[in-house]
Amino acid sequence: MRHHMYNPDFKFVVEPEHFNKYTERELLQYCLGAAMYMPGYKDFTTKILNNAMPGLTTMVMCFEDACPEERVPEAMDNVHNMLATITEAVDNGTLDGDKVPLIFVRIRNLDQFKAFGEKLTKQEVRSLCGVNFPKFNAENGDAYYAYLKDLNERFGEILYGMPIIEDAQVAYRETRIQELIGIKKILDQYHDLVLQVRVGGTDFSSVFGVRRGVDYSLYDIMTVREILSDIINICGRNNDYVISGPVWEYFRAPKKLMFEELQHYGIEDYLMRRQPLVNGEIDGLLREVILDKANGFIGRTVIHPTHVKFVNALMAVTKEEYDDACQILETDGGVVKGAGGNKMNEIKPHTNWAKKTYNRARAFGVIKNESGYVKLFAVNEE
Repeated sequence: MRHHMYNPDFKFVVEPEHFNKYTERELLQYCLGAAMYMPGYKDFTTKILNNAMPGLTTMVMCFEDACPEERVPEAMDNVHNMLATITEAVDNGTLDGDKVPLIFVRIRNLDQFKAFGEKLTKQEVRSLCGVNFPKFNAENGDAYYAYLKDLNERFGEILYGMPIIEDAQVAYRETRIQELIGIKKILDQYHDLVLQVRVGGTDFSSVFGVRRGVDYSLYDIMTVREILSDIINICGRNNDYVISGPVWEYFRAPKKLMFEELQHYGIEDYLMRRQPLVNGEIDGLLREVILDKANGFIGRTVIHPTHVKFVNALMAVTKEEYDDACQILETDGGVVKGAGGNKMNEIKPHTNWAKKTYNRARAFGVIKNESGYVKLFAVNEE
């Protein structure tokens, strides 16, 4: 698997690297990008076998919010069948293993997780990258990871866990820090099984009865902004864990977008000044991803296929950023002039940024400059 395969003719300064579930965790945690959720009962097997969505690198089959409770047994059967079929197709050569996205399941609760896990086979596990734990908190987190660890030992395989921090105890100011510290202790205990930390912006908004509109960002909602800030503060110190951004709820999917008419230079400045670029729904997503990067989030949850390429394109690293990161990582301390001759690179304070940027470049590639963002996503897929 490799990012941006929907645009195979794009010329990178440094190509994004190939990855799969067996890629070393240090890199793989940066590779998820836009993780698309879909109901667990949806039959997606044929699309994977036919490589119908070459830009899709991460998918989550949901047994929770996207799946009515009465359909959970059907959804579990569907996912078991999908995983077995994909592994079989790779083994018999009818499916290129490099075209298989990272596949996760989002379970409902511990009992449902165990019901799904007890029916897993070695064949299925080979095509399953991990499990998303909804409403992860300091009370249920250890049980989730303990059972995940048991599955890893049983199959001699790697299955990662991704906690979704969206619980009301984190939303409430008076319990937030204590709860986050409790969550962090669990994550540290199972560090090598934690691929990413995910956050639930919609759930946090729900606690306060608010919902962002299409013309502004989740970072404009004061209560939610404070929650995200504290999650980054506790879980994102020293690059301990990669934290992904929350879902963007709006989409408009015309068959073709007039990409040839788009502004190609300075799109971040263009968007942050709220000048129209693509359309209201996509512009809002792009603005929020820009703010994700500024605040340290990598990738995000998506609920519509049209969002995938926009999120992943903006995760690419410009050559100036890449050169700065490499310079910082290759220098033993002190202060040096940045690659563009326009900034100071102070080695020790900028090292964590450099490591994060370098790994993002490995995952999403290096583009010449900011104009490359539009050139990367400006492709109408069939």
